[in-house]
Parts: sequence; C-alpha cells; structure tokens
Amino acid sequence: MSNLTGLNHELHVFEALESEVRSYCRSFPTKFQKASGYQLWDTKGSVYIDFFAGAGALNYGHNEPRMKQALIQYLSGNGVAHSLDMATEAKERFLTDFNEIILKPRNMNYKVMFPGPTGTNSVESALKLARKVTGRQTIMSFTNAFHGMTLGALAVTGNKFKRAGAGVPLNHAISMPFDGYMGKDINTLEFIENYVKDSGSGVSLPAAVIVETVQGEGGINVASTAWLQGLEQLCRRYGMLLIVDDVQMGCGRTGSFFSFERSGIQPDIVCMSKSIGGYGLPMAITLMKPELDQWSPGEHNGTFRGNNLAFVTATEALRYWESSQFMEEIAAKADKVKTALDHIIQAYPELDGEHRGIGLMQGIALEQGKAERISQLAFEKGLIMETSGTNSEVIKVMPPLTIDNEGLEAGFQRFEECVNEVMSETRKPVKV
Repeated sequence: MSNLTGLNHELHVFEALESEVRSYCRSFPTKFQKASGYQLWDTKGSVYIDFFAGAGALNYGHNEPRMKQALIQYLSGNGVAHSLDMATEAKERFLTDFNEIILKPRNMNYKVMFPGPTGTNSVESALKLARKVTGRQTIMSFTNAFHGMTLGALAVTGNKFKRAGAGVPLNHAISMPFDGYMGKDINTLEFIENYVKDSGSGVSLPAAVIVETVQGEGGINVASTAWLQGLEQLCRRYGMLLIVDDVQMGCGRTGSFFSFERSGIQPDIVCMSKSIGGYGLPMAITLMKPELDQWSPGEHNGTFRGNNLAFVTATEALRYWESSQFMEEIAAKADKVKTALDHIIQAYPELDGEHRGIGLMQGIALEQGKAERISQLAFEKGLIMETSGTNSEVIKVMPPLTIDNEGLEAGFQRFEECVNEVMSETRKPVKV
C-alpha cells in the first residue's frame, strides 16, 4: 500500500489505484454509500436528489422495492445467476411477459436477442445483422449521435473526442445531418436522399440507418414526428434497414415505453439496454423483425448474455406497463419539468437559455461553460445533474421516472439557486 502514502483525503483509494479514465467521480467527488428512490447518501451523511438516474439506467429509481424483493427471493432460492444463453425459468418469464405486456398490445412482432450486457453490445449486434442481411457494409448515422464505445458503435458516433479514443480509422459509416442540424427551416431528409440516390455522391447504398429519436448525449436534440416518419419512408424506398437506438430513451424516458411510439414508425431493429433491466443490473436486448433473424447459432455470442438476476428485475419492471397509469404519471411530471425550465429561462433572460427535450429527458442549452458550472454548484447543494452536448453546453434534467412531486420541487429549488448564483458570478465587475 506504499503507493497510497500522502493521499489521506476521502477519495485517495480511487485516485491512487483506479485508472485516470474515470469521469463521473470527478463530477460528483464524494463516496456514496446507499440509495433509495430518487435519493443518494454519501459516507458523510449528506443527502443528494438524483436528477441523473444512472445516465438513464435507473428509470425506476434506486433499489425499487418490488424488484429488490423479487431479486432477494430469487437469490434465496438458489436461482441460476449465470447461464450463457441456456434456457432458464427467469429468461422464460421475461420473454413471455415482455411479449404479452409490451409487444402484443402495440401490435409489434419482434424476435428478442440477448447480445451481451451493455448498450454498445446491442448496437454492435444490430450493425452486424444489418450488414449480414443486406450484404452491404455502410451504415448511415447522424451528427451528434452517440451509440457506444466499441469500434462499430464508435464509427456511427459523432463526438470527435470519443471517436479519437479508438486509435484506429473508423470505417464503413457515413454521418448525415440530424433533424434541425442545418436550421429549423431545412428538411435534412431531402439532403440525405440526394446523397443516397445520386450515383456520383461517393456514398454507397447503406445497409442500414441508425438513429436516436432523441439525442441524449448529443445535446437533447428531438427528432420531429414528421422527420422520423420521413426517415422510415426513405429507408423503405431504398431498401435500407431502420435501426432505432433506444438504449437511453427507451423504457419510458420520453413518456412511452419505446421512444418512437409517438411517431408511429416500426423500426426493423431496436436496441435497448440501461433501464431494460429495471434495477440497474447489466442487461441488453436487440429486437428484430422475424424475417431478419438470419443468425447462425453462435454467430454472435458472449459470456454474459444470460444475466438471470437482471431477467428477474426486468420482469418485475414490466409491471409498471400493465396499464396506462405509469405513462400518464410520466406525462404529468414532464409537464412540471417543462414549466419549471420555462420559468428559469424567463426569469433569467440574460441566461439566454433554450429549452430542449421531451418527457423526463429535458434541459436548457446555455453558453459554453455555464452548464458545467451549474452542474458543479448543484452537486455542492445536494443535487446530482449532468451536462450533455459535444461541448457540455446543455444542463440536463433526467430524474427517475418514479420521482414524486416533492422531489421534483426540491430539486428545482436547488437548480434555480444554482442558476441565480451563476448569473451573479457573470455580473461581477472584472477587476483591473
């Protein structure tokens, strides 16, 4: 332990022994001890309101009681924890309930694939399948997209900093302008179609188009219903598969179980992870139309596809979707968030803020540096908030979907205090 000498502060073990690649512990520099619902406690006893929700992995909050009880019961009965892709009772229950509660009521017909434990595993499997089925190599993605950190997913990600981390060329992908990227009055689909149909564009016909209906990491950019419907039609005209990355926006984050429900589109492939496991346990699924399920056995595999503990909590999470009540609650809370954000924008005109988002994925776009400063101040006041956007220009409100009105109000009171403090700092005269 000699390398710990001289490091006596609270986070000394992490600074001495953990890689410099760590990031969230720099934004939220305390040692957390326990969590429940929308609150976290650190080892000093300080309480934090969570407007972050594990980057969207905790839509149902921390230690959701019914999921915790189901998990404890399963473990107490020596239930199978790890099973590769073998058949287990826990997997059977999830598949059956997912089909009955989620797919059938929406008239959706998808096969379910377990590609590995994370969102990037789901994206990789989707890209591989699209290339296999079509026999083509290129994947079309969009500006400001984020799809994961493995090489295939990075190739369809827009962020320059993250792409640079690959250390090798990222090939067989082309980035096109997202809805609104070229200005509110420009339909980027017309631009895109010119590239696809023009034999002189230098762009080969893509195997698939991968899209987030709301770009969370890219700055909370919302694709309009008309644009999403037009994108689906474009894919159909040119024989490209449509992949929706619902890793962060799925499981109710935008209000409905799937983020694309508002547009009425039917993707060929859907990628899900984060809150699909319900409890924060690693789990991912890739949904595909049955005719696309052209895999040979073992052609895409992985050791941790069979996380039965996640199957247990994921099945319990589906209870939230047995009626329309949960969606209605999310909509009501989303309205409260929108009202609170609009109030801040109007009360502080010098903030020059722009509202972004839908559902319980909302935020305010600000001048560079202000969002990061608000996030820092929020932590000091007991509020966990993250920034998004390629320049961290958006301060993001992403609480658990189960947060109550009291939690929202307390969080926004602290949020506004932070905004007021930031504005006070910018008003201070510069000393000469």
